[in-house]
Amino acid sequence: MFPRVRRFAGVNYLLQSHSTTWRSATKNASFSEVLQLEDKKLTGVVFPLQGLEKYLAPGVNTSSFRTFNPSLEDIHRAEVVFKPWGKHVIDYFSSAVRMDHTPQLSQPEVCFVGRSNVGKSSLIKALFSLAPNVEVRVSKTPGHTKKMNFFKVGKYFTLVDMPGYGYRAPEDFADMVEPYLQGRQNLKRTFLLVDSLVGFQKADHIAIEMLEEFGIPYVLVLTKIDKAPKGLLVKNVLEIQDFAKKQMPGCFPQLFPVSSIEYSGIHLLRCFIAHVTGNLPLKNS
Repeated sequence: MFPRVRRFAGVNYLLQSHSTTWRSATKNASFSEVLQLEDKKLTGVVFPLQGLEKYLAPGVNTSSFRTFNPSLEDIHRAEVVFKPWGKHVIDYFSSAVRMDHTPQLSQPEVCFVGRSNVGKSSLIKALFSLAPNVEVRVSKTPGHTKKMNFFKVGKYFTLVDMPGYGYRAPEDFADMVEPYLQGRQNLKRTFLLVDSLVGFQKADHIAIEMLEEFGIPYVLVLTKIDKAPKGLLVKNVLEIQDFAKKQMPGCFPQLFPVSSIEYSGIHLLRCFIAHVTGNLPLKNS
């Protein structure tokens, strides 16, 4: 058992005692809406990293900003995966507290991990905003729920929302998370969420050590970029990117900044998920 995981200060998967339904798609939730924006605004919404380039000092290397660089057509095509139609149903599937309770699914999986209150629930709602009947359960009691939650995206893939770490983590957190990360054969990518306002925290470094130790391919998603002043956001992006390049060989080289409020980066992240789960060969990249 990986000992460092047990040093997480706590968990807060935030599950409400009642289920809430994301019934209204916010402006820019649909890529068709985004395509109506003027070029500069469109770039900021679709490619947030590229939108930050004007705030950088001359000579800053931004090649990693375009590691995953699909065309607008590719991004539009990815939306089909996240929109229910006919027999393509997107919904909450089941929950599990131990590996032997997890549903035995053969389709590809991606999982989301991060500190409590990093914005996991909001991000999942944004990703599934085109499927208004998806129920994302949120708890009023921090640390109360100790479950992995599975959302089936038709026959394309499964998204797994892992318990949060950091605040009031349950003693069996490691017993739940480690076996899943190490033993889930159909896990294609782990998405590690980091708050763009504060950057890496101690608990995030422990999570990174765990993922590197296990040799699990993972991706950094920077949340809440709508709340961060541009100067602070640029500073944190560059520092995180520099640390990742030097200390995180198992991490995908490109960061994915997102706003679940303004939908910045959401369409690109949808495209990346569709691609890494084998459901979207890119025409241009």
